[in-house]
Amino acid sequence: MNKARMFSESTSRIISESTATTSCGGIELEACRDDSAAKILKMIAICSILAAGIAGIALPLVGKKRRFLQTDGNLFVAAKAFAAGVILATGFVHMLPDGSEALSDPCLPTFPWSKFPFAGFFAMIASLVTLLVDSLGTQFYERKQENARVKDEPSLDGSLDISGSGVVVMDQNGMKDSKGKVFEDEETGGMHNVGIHAQGSYHKHAHPDGHQVCDGHLLADSQEHSHGHSHGFGGDAEGGARHAVISQVLELGIVSHSIIIGLSLGVSQSPCTIRPLIAALSFHQFFEGFALGGCISQAQFKTLSAALMACFFAITTPTGVAIGVGISSFYNSQSPRALVIEGVLDSISAGILVYMALVDLIAADFLSKRMSCNVRLQVVSYLMLFLGAGLMSSLAIWS
Repeated sequence: MNKARMFSESTSRIISESTATTSCGGIELEACRDDSAAKILKMIAICSILAAGIAGIALPLVGKKRRFLQTDGNLFVAAKAFAAGVILATGFVHMLPDGSEALSDPCLPTFPWSKFPFAGFFAMIASLVTLLVDSLGTQFYERKQENARVKDEPSLDGSLDISGSGVVVMDQNGMKDSKGKVFEDEETGGMHNVGIHAQGSYHKHAHPDGHQVCDGHLLADSQEHSHGHSHGFGGDAEGGARHAVISQVLELGIVSHSIIIGLSLGVSQSPCTIRPLIAALSFHQFFEGFALGGCISQAQFKTLSAALMACFFAITTPTGVAIGVGISSFYNSQSPRALVIEGVLDSISAGILVYMALVDLIAADFLSKRMSCNVRLQVVSYLMLFLGAGLMSSLAIWS
């Protein structure tokens, strides 16, 4: 009984200390505190970040009908690689270190916060949960699209198979399992299976030799194929299903950390802190918006759904700033409770962003047959990837 009581009292004390709202160090220097200047800078920040977010997410959505901004164009692939580098650096260089710093702050009780790497643990769990959501979401959208095709398309001998899971498009070399999924021989040009499915969205055709697959991809840019299904990113049902899930999970990860970033800027009364954040967050918001807009465009959502997702992304960080401004008079960002909340959310956001950047944005494009068949595109994309990651990482110096 005594041990149980001691354990209960110890647990209650740890929870009480971890959720305290009293200030604990880290107070801003009075020399750099200027409430009126900070308020003006926050208004500028809201406008700048909102404009950057709208511009970033609108480019791939509005420009998809323009030849040079189409989602199956080389320019878009290179720009998307840059944006993927920005997102990867956001997770690794900005969110994860911030989460680790908050959860290991001396203000928090030594046990358990200093005895276990909670930031890395929460990031790992978030990545695994994202994988689960990614997998289940993809299966859900695939079934939904297959069922829709069953109703819309008649059965064609030798080309479609109607089963319990829907319709499967068959080619001359494709092999089908009991659930109607098509497995393709890697030697005949089937692309690498990245993430949950091969997400490059390029089909294999019945070429006699494997090396001729690249020729097929090169010809695809100059002439139409008569295979009865579309090409390019997001052109088929599986590609559309993957991009539908990717765009929604990516938006979830972006929104979760954008609120925290906006809140941190909004509660600050230091112009010295706010000024560099305006430029850093505008840059960050633009390229995150570009990556998300590209995924939404490739997912082929209805216009209303795409517009709602775009608006939700664009207003998230400015809303966080506005909330921060509203609660700045009583919100204590240096209290143990605030440190725990921000540390946990930063770590979770880092896990989601790292997973999405590596698996669904980088690996899916860089391991695709299209990339391996185009050396120039490969070189440019790698340069853009490293450039995006490097520039976003360098912003940590000021933010």
